[in-house]
Amino acid sequence: MTTETEAAGHAPAASAMSSFERYLTLWVLLCIVACIALGQFAPGAFQAIGQLEVAQVNLPVGLLIWVMIVPMLLKVDFGALGQVRRHWRGIGVTLFVNWAVKPFSMALLAWIFIRHVFAQWLPAGQLDSYIAGLILLAAAPCTAMVFVWSRLTGGDPVFTLSQVALNDTIMVFAFAPVVGLLLGLSSIIVPWATLLVSVALYIVIPVILAQLWRRALLRRGQVAFDRALERIGPLSIAALLLTLVLLFAFQGEAIIRQPLVIAMLAVPILIQVFFNSGLAYWLNRKVGEKHSIAGPSALIGASNFFELAVAAAISLFGFHSGAALATVVGVLIEVPVMLLVVRVVNRSRGWYERQA
Repeated sequence: MTTETEAAGHAPAASAMSSFERYLTLWVLLCIVACIALGQFAPGAFQAIGQLEVAQVNLPVGLLIWVMIVPMLLKVDFGALGQVRRHWRGIGVTLFVNWAVKPFSMALLAWIFIRHVFAQWLPAGQLDSYIAGLILLAAAPCTAMVFVWSRLTGGDPVFTLSQVALNDTIMVFAFAPVVGLLLGLSSIIVPWATLLVSVALYIVIPVILAQLWRRALLRRGQVAFDRALERIGPLSIAALLLTLVLLFAFQGEAIIRQPLVIAMLAVPILIQVFFNSGLAYWLNRKVGEKHSIAGPSALIGASNFFELAVAAAISLFGFHSGAALATVVGVLIEVPVMLLVVRVVNRSRGWYERQA
């Protein structure tokens, strides 16, 4: 988490992620195994939960998504938007990769791998849904975990905070149009009403609530604010895992029939992460930004707001959809892949700083 003190330019106090965050992939894998079993032995209970909907929004999932997203948005200081000009080249590179490259490159990769390379091994009725899920995953840049990645690369905290605040502001207005455009280009019917409701429920309202809560906590002082974040933080991961319990319980039968579907969905996600992080890193070097800007820029450019993607996929296409499963694959590989990118960024610092 990034505090006001860090935003003022002081070095962060720590550069580590919690054990729970570090082993998120393990917890997700355990969720897959346990929840598939639960879904097979107690399908009625999960079916009942799946039917608790209002206007195509599942109420238990909606609540869990808010518990996931709001604590993360507490870390975002929109006052940092005033610092954007300090690192305008790095900001420009990240915005270009996040909004002009990443969603479109993912749509292209999804078309190549889902419609062609892996099509014969995937259920024909879910191809469009898988593509939609991958597009949703790439259409929103990460909000919370990038603070961790930035620390691990020695990133500039002012840049990271201002970039995240700017991305979140853009996301309120750009997420639905970008998703709608790419779904349309992929010949997938765009449920505009549900998409706009998802944006309001999972972006606009959580941002407003988080900022009101943030101001209330900061009135008690910075120390009290930091302590509150430490207490609240685990709730986000717990809510994510509970959401996965529901999701994999519904997806269990499909995964048992075709266990390699997760590996096939992971391929375009992996490629787009490495491509976009490498592109942002290289472009920052070309425009002359320092390494402490290029590191977080590469990681912000490559990572995804998977909590939002999961919520939108469930709202738009349902628990049983390939879209929901595709977004969860993003959760599954997020931590190990981003840690690998962190390692590459750190080990290549000497090369980066050797200017011609």
